[in-house]
Amino acid sequence: MTTSSSERGVSLGMPELPAPGYPDDVRARLEADAREIVARYPDSRSALLPLLHLVQAEEGHVTRTGMQFCADVLGLTTAEVTAVATFYTMYRRKPSGDYQVGVCTNTLCAVMGGDAIFEELQEHLGVGNGETTDDGKVTLEHIECNAACDYAPVVMVNWEFFDNQTPDSAKRLVDDLRAGRDVAPTRGARLCTFKETARILAGFPDERPGAVEEGGSAGPASLVGLRLARGEAAPARVVHPRDEPQDRTVHQPSPAEHLSSHDAPQDSSASDPAHPAGPVAEEGE
Repeated sequence: MTTSSSERGVSLGMPELPAPGYPDDVRARLEADAREIVARYPDSRSALLPLLHLVQAEEGHVTRTGMQFCADVLGLTTAEVTAVATFYTMYRRKPSGDYQVGVCTNTLCAVMGGDAIFEELQEHLGVGNGETTDDGKVTLEHIECNAACDYAPVVMVNWEFFDNQTPDSAKRLVDDLRAGRDVAPTRGARLCTFKETARILAGFPDERPGAVEEGGSAGPASLVGLRLARGEAAPARVVHPRDEPQDRTVHQPSPAEHLSSHDAPQDSSASDPAHPAGPVAEEGE
């Protein structure tokens, strides 16, 4: 005896209709930008990543229309474009906020309090992972690594760094973003919206006055090893001998070390009794 697909709980449904096209004026503008991008590469197929950023800059996420546009420009199938768009997490597949707030929950940031920060932000904003606040301002997500372990725990907003965070500093950060107040990252240029960030990632210049000069570089903690290798700094003693008293003086960072008012350089989740590092629940709960 056989069962039908409906009896097995499988819905075959109707085939998906072709993606709608961009309005003529939008398509003409995007085609001009696309020609500029494709001209940078000896093989046009290599332009797919920046083209996906370009269409993401148009609608705030990569739509079926955007993927069809990329396929048409590069002579690819939509399946080939979809395979790339779904592989890289920087491409959004659904509408998202003006500010992508990513909390690192990889090993070091998690141990230093990233898990506590992410949990509190979910409760504070009333959203889950990958969800957007009702006002369309903030999309919250946990990400695997911000490549800034020496400033853990780290939060990124539209790929700009906010170092040494605590739950309180992170909540103040998202509140300021939603209120439209000026927010300065620790390192790098001032914040712009996610659509503007996507256009910059497509390879177009940041045209905001002074933004390029604000780009900055690695922070002091990231450069310690380089300075040691060059002999510019005396080797630091990492482990104190047992018979010597340890210097427990709290380091007071200079303004050059922490350039953002949203940084929390002294108290971290790891040292905050209200937010101890480590799992928030026993295994099995």
